[in-house]
Amino acid sequence: MKLMRWYDHLSVNLFWLGMNIRNTAVGSVFTPYLVALFAPEGRQNTALGAISAAGLIIAMLVQPAAGLLSDRSTSRFGRRRPFIFFGSIFDLLFLVAIALSGNFTMLLVATLLIQFSANVSHGPLQGLIPDMVPEEQRGRSSAIKAVMELIPIVLVGFTIAQLVGNGQFIWAVIVTGAALLLTMLLTMALVKETPLQEKPTTSFKIPMLRVLGMLAGIVFGALAGLLGGGLVGGLIGLAAWPFVGRATALAVMVGLGGVVAMVVAVVSGVWSGVYATLGMDARRNSPFTWWVVNRLLFLAAATSFQGFLPFFLMYAFGIDAEQAASMNGALMTVIGLFIILSAFAGGWVSDRFGKRRVVVFSGLVSAVGACMVLGSIWIPNLAVIYAAGGVIGLGVGLFMTANWALGTDLVPAGEAGRYLGISNLAGAGAGMIGKGIGGPIADYLNIYQPGLGYFAIFASYAVLFAMSAFSLRWVRKVEE
Repeated sequence: MKLMRWYDHLSVNLFWLGMNIRNTAVGSVFTPYLVALFAPEGRQNTALGAISAAGLIIAMLVQPAAGLLSDRSTSRFGRRRPFIFFGSIFDLLFLVAIALSGNFTMLLVATLLIQFSANVSHGPLQGLIPDMVPEEQRGRSSAIKAVMELIPIVLVGFTIAQLVGNGQFIWAVIVTGAALLLTMLLTMALVKETPLQEKPTTSFKIPMLRVLGMLAGIVFGALAGLLGGGLVGGLIGLAAWPFVGRATALAVMVGLGGVVAMVVAVVSGVWSGVYATLGMDARRNSPFTWWVVNRLLFLAAATSFQGFLPFFLMYAFGIDAEQAASMNGALMTVIGLFIILSAFAGGWVSDRFGKRRVVVFSGLVSAVGACMVLGSIWIPNLAVIYAAGGVIGLGVGLFMTANWALGTDLVPAGEAGRYLGISNLAGAGAGMIGKGIGGPIADYLNIYQPGLGYFAIFASYAVLFAMSAFSLRWVRKVEE
């Protein structure tokens, strides 16, 4: 391959910017805002958990399927760009559908459709760097990709979220669509793919069966977690019933049961899913499997924490959905700035102190940030919430840099694609577990005491952050 110039690296990665503006706007701003408008009072968290879990199931199936199909494409326009083009065009149509949603059912359908189209482009997009960038330059190209993934957190926070907060939801959707369309068109014009001459003979069926195995593993883990959490919470609640009363005992059952459910869902889901995907290689390389556990525990907490924040802000400060969108946008900006700063420093810190130590530190720091929010549930304090967001952003930025570097150390030589692809599916499973379990818990406990549900799930996410650090005790195949 011919060495690439600096602007070639930008063009190859430019669509990551538009795609992540769309993802952040839809997932962190539009969906919570519309759920707050359409879902029945007291059921917003459950509704958000359900819509997120359903969308992520689609993502887990469509993304790898689109990637595999693009591997086999012999289109004269290239392997990846046709998928990026058509996925983006349908994204624009489904953004319009989201903007025109008049009830929860319409929102659910539009969100599931955009999850489908978004992952039609996402899966093939991941192949551009391996296809076009010489191996000795992939590090710098991946660094630009990381920047394109992080900047949208800040951009969406002080632009699109503020438009929603000012009652200009349609304009927020238009800006999102314009960013997506512009980056797609530039990618079409600037990226010069070499068409594939012969379709590969490798199997499509076997990789997709592995995907289904991972999905089945995560679903199994969620069911096992619910059962285990229900048993543990129920037994402890029954034991406490005579001493603390019915309402408190029920709160203990649900809250503690939810924590156990999430942890069991992650650990059993990852192990069963990795076994279904890798077979006995999962046991022979158990440090890699525990690395996936670490990744899923952390992401389940981080993504779910951000998803439920708008509803918490509405409760804590007595504000409406638009005001919550604006406040959440400002908080996203703070978190995003800390993520970017710590992510840039994370490479040097990892090289200096060791990747494993930095990942452990990121989990503990994020747990502290989640605990800081707990103090503002019944006595709201915006300064404390912003400070907590900064602390969590610091932990997330360090995690994003050091965790992925740690994973690349754990995969067998020559099999990085086979192994690291599992982590992408695990990332999608994070939202299914954290939001799918956390949403109903929040709504159920808030009935007994306003704010109790948020205390329970934010405490649960603090535990998941801490457990992510603890899980690395079984990851020893790296420098200490």
